[in-house]
Amino acid sequence: MSKTKWLSIGYQLVAESGFQALKVEPLAQEVGISKSSFYHHFADLEVFTEALLDHHLNQAKVMAEKEKKAQSIDPELIEILLEHQLDLLFHRQLKFQQNRKDFASTIQKANEFIGEELLMLWIRDLNLPLTQKQLAGVFDLAMENFFLQANAKNLNEVWLRGFFEQLRKISLALV
Repeated sequence: MSKTKWLSIGYQLVAESGFQALKVEPLAQEVGISKSSFYHHFADLEVFTEALLDHHLNQAKVMAEKEKKAQSIDPELIEILLEHQLDLLFHRQLKFQQNRKDFASTIQKANEFIGEELLMLWIRDLNLPLTQKQLAGVFDLAMENFFLQANAKNLNEVWLRGFFEQLRKISLALV
């Protein structure tokens, strides 16, 4: 069993159920191989978690590159977010556990990749007469709200369109 397979299944498990679900025995059952294979690739769960965090940062870079090329929130950004649904859900789990220093650091690094590109797209799309600092403040609040609301059941095209439309209305009310 490859290291990549363990990471892929572990990443999905955390995204869907949180870090509390990350235990070697259930993970091995999900992968369908003995837990000795896990220890062949990773010394322990802490090393595995570090590898998951690295994988998340790589996914954030991929997502940011796609966001750079997007010209609009709807449909382009929405398509990117749907394509990276698992990454968003993993990021959400990190935010729930951000009291851990390594998780907080990963959130910060991922936000540096994704957040700046997303903010610039959002500013271009809204085209409001607010300063970039004002829009960045609203955007920060919106992202916190996004990760509080988003989950595996509602993170779909309809919900995303509604979220961005509500965000647009709130932003327009500030003008």
